[in-house]
Amino acid sequence: MNQEKREAIFDRLAHAIPEPATELNYNTPFELLIAVVLSAQATDKSVNKATASLFKIANTPEALLVLGETGLKAYIKTIGLFNSKAANIIKLCEQLLDHHGGHVPETREELEALAGVGRKTANVILNTAFGHTTIAVDTHIFRVSNRTGIAPGKTVLEVEQKLDKWVPQKHKKDAHHLLILHGRYTCIARKPRCKSCVIEDLCEYTEKLN
Repeated sequence: MNQEKREAIFDRLAHAIPEPATELNYNTPFELLIAVVLSAQATDKSVNKATASLFKIANTPEALLVLGETGLKAYIKTIGLFNSKAANIIKLCEQLLDHHGGHVPETREELEALAGVGRKTANVILNTAFGHTTIAVDTHIFRVSNRTGIAPGKTVLEVEQKLDKWVPQKHKKDAHHLLILHGRYTCIARKPRCKSCVIEDLCEYTEKLN
């Protein structure tokens, strides 16, 4: 795929999705961090349902530490891997208070040093909370990048590096959400909705569905 076609693809996605944003509900960088940690191997819908109650009671590191690991589990028990996530979140809150004055740091290195935070989560926080041009490659973005030919790669890191190199600068900030939303609602896993896709004629997928 050439760069002219990539630019046309992102132009069309941006036109079709004029205000791309995360579907996780949050009001502060800390709430977003907790929501993203909870969202691993879980749906945004299930996370939003849990955090709607949780954040009314505890939406700061201090308040979550008061709630404690057992108290936290009661709010997130409907989410997959809730035991390990609760342990990580309590540790994360301690780290934020001990090393960052209770604030969410704004560098990848500092974010990845937090319990339960890997490269993908760090990229989400940098992009969504702080406006950096990072692209967190989740299952949707990995699939869309490979299927369309925008940025094919065998690993998540390879796809991320290619996207970082090839996404037009004017779309860098929103590319993460444009690709996620396209993958979630149009370029879905089992039966992509090719005939209702705004980039169907530009896409290089060889098994397009009628």
